[in-house]
Amino acid sequence: MMNFEGLDAGMGEYSPSLHATLETGMETSIDPRLNPNLLQGVELDPEGLAVTVPESVHLLEGMFSELHSVAAEVGIPVTAMHFDLQEEMLWMGNHRGHVTSFFGPTMARHSSFQVHSADDIRHIQSLETGVLFLSKNNLKCYTRGGLIMFDCPMEEGADMHSLLMTDNNTLLMGGLQNCVVEFDLNTVQESQKFQVEVPGVAIIRHTNRFFFCGHTSGKVTLRDLRTFKMEHEFDAFSGSLSDFDVHGNLLAACGFSSRGLNGLACDRFLMVYDLRMMRAVTPLQVHVDPLFLRFIPTYTSRLAIISQTGQCQFCEPTGLANVADIFHVNTVGQLLMSFDVSSSKQALAFGDSGGCVHLWSDSPEVSFNDYSRETEFPLPCLVDSLPQLDWSHDLLPLSLIPMPLTSTEPLLSDWPASLATPSPRRAPPVDPEILRAMKTVGFIGYAPNPRTRPRNQVPYKIKEVELDYDNYNQVPESPIGRDEEAHLYMVAKKYRKVTIKYSKLGLEDFDFKHYNKTLFAGLEPHIPNAYCNCMIQVLYFLEPIRCLVQNHLCQKEFCLACELGFLFHMLDLSRGDPCQASNFLRAFRTIPEASALGLILADSDEQTGKARLGRLIQSWNRFILTQLHQETQEQEGPQAYRGTSSSALGSSGESVIGRLFGCEVENSSLCRCGKETVRSSLTLLFTMHYPEQSSHDKMIKEYDFAEILKKSICLEQSTQAWCENCEKYQPTLQTRNIRCLPDVLVINCEANSTKEAEFWRVQAEYAFNKAIQKEATEPPKPKDPPPVPTEWCLDGEELCGEEGFTFDTKAEDLRHVWIPLILKMSLSKSQGLEVSAWPETEELSPAEEAEGASLYDLVVTVPHILDARTGGNLVAHIKVGETYHQRKEGVTHQQWYLFNDFLIEPIDKTEAAQFDVSWKVPAILYYAKRNYHSKYDLRIKNPIEASVLLTEASLARKQRKSHATFIPLMVSEMPQAGDLVGLDAEFVTLNQEEAELRSDGTKSTIKPSQMSVARITCVRGQGPNEGVPFIDDYISTQEQVVDYLTQYSGIKPGDLDAKISSKHLTTLKSTYLKLRFLIDTGVRFVGHGLQKDFRVINLLVLKDQVIDTVYLFHMPRKRMISLRFLAWYFLDLNIQGETHDSIEDARTALQLYRKFLELSRGGGADEMRKVLKGLYEKGRKLDWKVPDSDAGDGQGSPKSSAVFPSVMGL
Repeated sequence: MMNFEGLDAGMGEYSPSLHATLETGMETSIDPRLNPNLLQGVELDPEGLAVTVPESVHLLEGMFSELHSVAAEVGIPVTAMHFDLQEEMLWMGNHRGHVTSFFGPTMARHSSFQVHSADDIRHIQSLETGVLFLSKNNLKCYTRGGLIMFDCPMEEGADMHSLLMTDNNTLLMGGLQNCVVEFDLNTVQESQKFQVEVPGVAIIRHTNRFFFCGHTSGKVTLRDLRTFKMEHEFDAFSGSLSDFDVHGNLLAACGFSSRGLNGLACDRFLMVYDLRMMRAVTPLQVHVDPLFLRFIPTYTSRLAIISQTGQCQFCEPTGLANVADIFHVNTVGQLLMSFDVSSSKQALAFGDSGGCVHLWSDSPEVSFNDYSRETEFPLPCLVDSLPQLDWSHDLLPLSLIPMPLTSTEPLLSDWPASLATPSPRRAPPVDPEILRAMKTVGFIGYAPNPRTRPRNQVPYKIKEVELDYDNYNQVPESPIGRDEEAHLYMVAKKYRKVTIKYSKLGLEDFDFKHYNKTLFAGLEPHIPNAYCNCMIQVLYFLEPIRCLVQNHLCQKEFCLACELGFLFHMLDLSRGDPCQASNFLRAFRTIPEASALGLILADSDEQTGKARLGRLIQSWNRFILTQLHQETQEQEGPQAYRGTSSSALGSSGESVIGRLFGCEVENSSLCRCGKETVRSSLTLLFTMHYPEQSSHDKMIKEYDFAEILKKSICLEQSTQAWCENCEKYQPTLQTRNIRCLPDVLVINCEANSTKEAEFWRVQAEYAFNKAIQKEATEPPKPKDPPPVPTEWCLDGEELCGEEGFTFDTKAEDLRHVWIPLILKMSLSKSQGLEVSAWPETEELSPAEEAEGASLYDLVVTVPHILDARTGGNLVAHIKVGETYHQRKEGVTHQQWYLFNDFLIEPIDKTEAAQFDVSWKVPAILYYAKRNYHSKYDLRIKNPIEASVLLTEASLARKQRKSHATFIPLMVSEMPQAGDLVGLDAEFVTLNQEEAELRSDGTKSTIKPSQMSVARITCVRGQGPNEGVPFIDDYISTQEQVVDYLTQYSGIKPGDLDAKISSKHLTTLKSTYLKLRFLIDTGVRFVGHGLQKDFRVINLLVLKDQVIDTVYLFHMPRKRMISLRFLAWYFLDLNIQGETHDSIEDARTALQLYRKFLELSRGGGADEMRKVLKGLYEKGRKLDWKVPDSDAGDGQGSPKSSAVFPSVMGL
């Protein structure tokens, strides 16, 4: 809404003499800032002045009529109106800086307060927490009750007119000055200024394409949403602009035309512009003098045009205006000064120059917003309603009787000074063990940590240790292997968070075998967002998913199904060594849905344990199943990477995920009017819903798990939903029924609060007591030899009596167990879904199988481990099937295992179902139908074909063929098993290393630096083109690079940016596929330090396919020698002068391998040992530094003939 100061430069400050020229009685009816000439020729309807508002309002449905009218402050013009966007409230601001809010259609006064002492309120905008008020040179924010939140004065000379919210925390303010101000509500500061042309911006609107700025010169400019630069301009009116609005592809404006010496005249033609073609369409002639206009898009794109005298006309912007559509606001002779439309488009509000507010509506049951929150009202004053005090009553509390305070007598609450003065607490004595072992250097003492107390913490109150275990909050370097007493720590060692202890050699000397004595592969935890490691293992040990993702290959750069396939291939190859999911998590971080669901954690949240891991992993479970379902909805079986041109990703075809987890559900909604709506959908998992506990029932009732599961699957709940029949939101009974049983039933436990955890605890107690009673009634069975008790039950429990084990371990093992290991589920038309627990020793009868009943075995449980010391972690219990044992160990049996990152340990089946919710809270359960594998094709056909090695286009725009650094392989050159390939890779750093300095001066690595591959080079190892590269790919990265390591990598800023790079730039997936093809073919890679290269690239290569020159020229228990020194010593080559070049390094490694073969053939092992001895002696003499090329012969290397004479000229 626009103030009329822009019509005449002299109208900004009006003088009292202006009032004298008006007739008596007209002073309060005209805004003193208006030009009186504008009112010439305006005749007021004498009959219209006498119209009064009737007491009872009868509104015609669909037609706007006056609903209510109220006087805010008589005689003070209303300069701003605003419908609250959060609550059912209407705000008005007047010419003297006072604001008032009215509640609901009855216009009950809610709050009223002074915002500015002198200036008028020009714009009002409601926020979630308060309301913004804009005056001439000030922006203020108040709560809805009138408490100030902030006051932000503008620069001197500012003349603000309007503001616009661009998002929740940012707004734009425009006025009659040469800039538009962007304001940040978080910092309560101006964030930037955008320069605009004089005379400035008086009205701002926006769509998802442009900002629209209205100028007092009569123009409307369209500006870019990011830079605010002008893109288009409409010259709407020759005089001045009054108002405009935008809806869809239309912009409508009203204003004043210049009439020569007579000044400005209100133009009765509305200018309408088509924003698709950026040109004017036929102007719309109206029958009133337009001052305000606004789109009211209900059924059509209606325009409301308001005149200053109170006439209101509705018309279509592209049609003809009809005189019958004119209504009149009863202003009783006053002029309209402000206008607003509610967000629901059901209400209009007008403010006039006499201080009255008029509310118009198209229905008597009007609501200002579609979804308004409840308004908070002030509490009534209780002073007058206090009860009378009966002084004579014996039981009257003396505290109710007011007592006068005297300054002479002391009060009981006045403490003596001796007790009130602060005194420092004395430090506790130093542990005698520290003093005994301490060594003093100067005045500093060093002593080993006796580990009797947490690091950096000294408890002043020495409590019982059992009560104090959860008050500690430290991150131990490696919790496994500590010698704590069992009763001090409630969480068993194997369940605690495991961390890698890094040394100078990185991971090379870390003993992973201590944590994993199986041949299955663990996953490393130090990568960002590795909280999902347990769920990756769950998916891997479901055979159909393992085969599906390894058969899948598509052209998307970041496809989670492809990355899971690559990771599962590594898990297949590994023989107990841990893998890392770095490439999968890199792709995961780029998926926008994952970010929107809050699944991507900041490093600080993971390290400090702030993340709510139980809730998080359940969201991750739902996300990954949905994502894999979408990504694999294309043709099953192998697909060439560059084969088919069209992708069926968006098709509605069925996927293996849908067949495996999918369950067709029927959702029925029954309104209380009797209308029922039924919709069908596919759900991949079910969420547990627990019975509501009534307030008067203190005891939790006993429930069977199968009963709760059935109610959660066939869910009934009452919610508010839209009813087409009633045409409004109504209480609706929603019922869900399933049409088929899934092969794998996935359950999110939703035990995220203490209420649900307590429910699990109580139900487990009921189940345990039942088992004890059942055992007591059954006749005793012959005792088996007692099993070794698991580690978790050693926490101070009395296990043995006088004669060994005095209890039956079967019943005792059921402590903390509520879920059954086997479920029987059946689905029939007559009885619907039936779920029940099933004993392990029994099978289904043929009759039950014929009726469609199935047995479901528990195969996965994922608990959230609550550990105050480490912030908690997630683990998985997985029942590993026969096929996995057959592949890894050559035996066919099933076994439960605990997967805790790189710790893998076999466990008992009852331990997988035990949930002591004080430290082990259930998160996810998987039940699999017995023998479900037989439906699926479990063959893996490698989808990576030789075409991945052929020529491909670069992502870089500037790359030219003349700059090519490699020659791709021809079809005739395709590598065979046993062929040599020289390989080298260069890296950049994404996150710096985190280390701490110990008190004795040594450095301890907490978290290694996170590297990303930046360049990969492969050179031919034999044939006529030996030494010529056939891959030299620079890897494009979308992540922030903190260090390009140019001195060591040769990578410069800009090399990895597709916009400015001149290199052959590809995606990591494209290059990864090339290397995978070479590995699958069986080539042998030659390089220097390949172990680290393959680790960062995230590839697992069998040892017999790797020839590493680091180890070829290495003596046991001696240092590793750099490629540069080896090249100088054996080949007389001076490489890596200023920076590293991967082509040069790969060629040099090949030459060194040829030299090694030559030396080995020449003199055998003894001769080789002498050569290496001479190498180490020379190195020590030169301090392992290559001498300058102009040094004397005394420093020269042993001469060696060139191995590749043809290569040196490349």
